[in-house]
Amino acid sequence: MHQIEGEAQKLENLAHKIKSWGASFGFQQVSIVEPDLTEASERLHEWLAKGFQGSMNWMAAHGDKRYVVNKLVDHTVRVISVRMDYLADTNMIAVLKDDNKAYISRYALGRDYHKIIRKRLAALIKKIEEEIPELNLTQRPFVDSAPVMEKPIAEQAGLGWIGKNTLLLNETAGSWFFLGEIYTSLKLPVDGERQEDKCGKCRACLTVCPTDAFPAPYVLDARRCISYLTIENKGPIPEELRPLMGNRVFGCDDCQIRCPWNRFASPTQEDDFKPRHNLDDPSLVTLFNWEPDEFLDKTQGSPIRRIGHERWLRNLAVGLGNATGSKEILSELEAKADHPSALVREHVQWAIEQQQQKLNFE
Repeated sequence: MHQIEGEAQKLENLAHKIKSWGASFGFQQVSIVEPDLTEASERLHEWLAKGFQGSMNWMAAHGDKRYVVNKLVDHTVRVISVRMDYLADTNMIAVLKDDNKAYISRYALGRDYHKIIRKRLAALIKKIEEEIPELNLTQRPFVDSAPVMEKPIAEQAGLGWIGKNTLLLNETAGSWFFLGEIYTSLKLPVDGERQEDKCGKCRACLTVCPTDAFPAPYVLDARRCISYLTIENKGPIPEELRPLMGNRVFGCDDCQIRCPWNRFASPTQEDDFKPRHNLDDPSLVTLFNWEPDEFLDKTQGSPIRRIGHERWLRNLAVGLGNATGSKEILSELEAKADHPSALVREHVQWAIEQQQQKLNFE
């Protein structure tokens, strides 16, 4: 009996240390959970059945590994869920209102969060293993990778609640944060405090969405979401949605900007998340004129690089088509009218027509 109590106390002490180590590695919150993803998996299947995932076929892959944690990582009995703030600037609305500027989702202004957080999680795993070297643990870190249901896990861990915009909201931190997880075979004591849904009657995120991508509260149709259209979508952007995108050329933050809970968001203390190359306030024309080598150079270590130069130009062409009528913009577009990529040519031609209409009207 005393041995069992001693083991329990040892694990309790270790759980406290894990949270302390996590804080020292820059995580604003660390929580331990034994997730039950039964309900989340049912919602996922309903969402997939409606085709709301668009071309993200990986959302339907991997069978039940997505929601049965020990099938993804053998012997998993707990998940350590963490969050890290990333908001580095507050001039979002000013950029959105200037249609000659390019709006880039604030998570992508600095270095790629995947590598930063995964490195910190790996360091946390090492600390755990050094603390109890006698145990042969199975532990694996995840950051927005592999079939992991991050938001339901974080919700059950008490890091927030999934709001009407389908993002995790925290009553003291809003939603400007990244999530990460450690799947572990260590039977740590769990944290039982969950935050209740405090969206109430608010519909700010639903009504502000430029493309009306929420068919219902708590449901996102990715096929209409600007983040999906500019990042995940590899083909043409539907023509009827292009005028609605404004100057949003990589992702979209409108449903976060308007969320009242983000009044409580704290600026990040991570230098790696702070804007590089003036990406928090760039001109559409400047970015459109980045040649492939310059694109690769200035997006090195950035999440933006994953879309490649071709889709970068596609997105910027839409932004330029939506900008105020300008002979300079029309000239820049015409210079790329014969671009080698059919995808770029199509969007540039659309933008040229938009600019011509505006200049003729004026």
